Amino acid sequence: MRQVTEETPTSAIRVESRAKRLHARTRARAGSGDVTTPIVVRNANYCNRGRRARRIPGVNSAPSSSASPAAPDGSSLSRSLTHGQMAMIAMGSALGTGLFLGSGAAIGIAGPAVIVCFALGSAIAATIALSMGEMASRYPVRGGFGTLAARFLSPYWGYLTRWLYWFVTICVTGAELVACATYLTYWAPGVPLWAGIVLFAAIIVAINLASVGSFGVIEFWLSSIKVIAVLVFILIGAFLVFVGLPSSPAPGLTHLTGDGGFLPNGAASIWIAMSVVMFSFGGIELLSITAAEAKDPGTAIRTAARTTIIRLAFFYVLAVGLVVALLPWQQASGAGEDVTASPFVLVFDRIGIPGAASLTNIIVLIAALSAANANLYAGSRMLHSLSADAMAPAFLTRLSPRHVPVRGIAMSTAGIVLAAVLAFTGAGGVFGYMMSLVVFSVLLVWALILVSYISYWRGRDGQETFRLPGGVATAVAGLVGVVGVFATIAVVRDLQLAAMVGVPVVLLVTVLYVVVVRHRIDPAATDAAFAEAAEAEAEAAAVR
Repeated sequence: MRQVTEETPTSAIRVESRAKRLHARTRARAGSGDVTTPIVVRNANYCNRGRRARRIPGVNSAPSSSASPAAPDGSSLSRSLTHGQMAMIAMGSALGTGLFLGSGAAIGIAGPAVIVCFALGSAIAATIALSMGEMASRYPVRGGFGTLAARFLSPYWGYLTRWLYWFVTICVTGAELVACATYLTYWAPGVPLWAGIVLFAAIIVAINLASVGSFGVIEFWLSSIKVIAVLVFILIGAFLVFVGLPSSPAPGLTHLTGDGGFLPNGAASIWIAMSVVMFSFGGIELLSITAAEAKDPGTAIRTAARTTIIRLAFFYVLAVGLVVALLPWQQASGAGEDVTASPFVLVFDRIGIPGAASLTNIIVLIAALSAANANLYAGSRMLHSLSADAMAPAFLTRLSPRHVPVRGIAMSTAGIVLAAVLAFTGAGGVFGYMMSLVVFSVLLVWALILVSYISYWRGRDGQETFRLPGGVATAVAGLVGVVGVFATIAVVRDLQLAAMVGVPVVLLVTVLYVVVVRHRIDPAATDAAFAEAAEAEAEAAAVR
């Protein structure tokens, strides 16, 4: 892709001397024709294919004279997230109903062998998170992995990846709110499911309308509550499994081999259950998306990627293992009925610890609310990125006075509306249907992330802050795992139903691309995103 440059006056960037030297070196390298070097795009009001340009508000304008090159100007996101907040936002999305509610369905399919499913899922998720993290640490651009796909694959794949992921986020938001409303019925069984969805939707919309700094703080504490809760559950669960109480003798590991053995439904059940388990890891992609609003992107992404995947693997494998160790797997799964309570609640409820079930239900409700909150955030940022690159309506680029994409938030409530309508009409299995839609779409997104990494790896310049262990070989192994999970569509009915919706969505956005979008794309917009990321990295380096 041809770079478009115009040097920025040094006086326009008021940073310390080190940042000035970094900026001068960047301009010198740009002048030498190094197309891999992020450079400042001062004026990108044209398309290098000779088409009439579409002005990108806040991208094509001159840089602000403020200290930060990312200073909001009405359409530029504000860089105010810390690495701790970034890690917790990713945890907030991934550590939700997949563990606390969806694990019941996976246990019903694989029995105690669900432990193996979560271990395999953790390995696949680690590959995706670390490959995505390496790319984002080098190029912390708005739109995250979608913008990277546009650069390292083609504009079409960048377009498709982002629209698919937006579809994922709206479905996850709806599914998480269905879970919140389901948990509410534990105390108030007379409250309609749709009413609970509307109640919790109002809460997360209000949080997202705050500034990104306020959002980061709130999400940090919401995620912290559930991280602490899972740790406490693991400690208490381990005590109950190996020590026990006078009223509840320790079962040890007998439940793992009783009731039909460790593989009661055969070895194939591990493969089939993966279609449910991988829903639990949806959300790790936020590491890349939040990079566009990070204070120190390179350092923050490196720290967040490593800690997030370690925590998720630890939490999922141990927590689910303790559930199937404490209860016979048929009880923990809720087999033969709609999943109306978390397996974690059932553990304490059926063992008979007073008040523990209600406390656990509060915690898992917070977990689901946090995940819905994080996904609404991700969806709005995806739409903002698409609009800035002329791949979505232009009005979505504009931000509120607090530098929040309010219009993107409004459009990203589509999943909430769908969930509420399905619940209002009495459609059964709302959570299961939405979970299948998410798995179908997120598997396509993950595959494109790994393919983007393989293309990126061929021309990387060594300036990334960390690397995926094993490089391309690991990425290929992860891609094989993703394809293997996707293959369960041949036998999983809910996934087949999801494909009946997902495939037409892919075809629709592809037709729109061919007919409309590809004629409007301005490659300079992608260049501008990379340039802004380079400026942010230079400023962060000056204050380290």
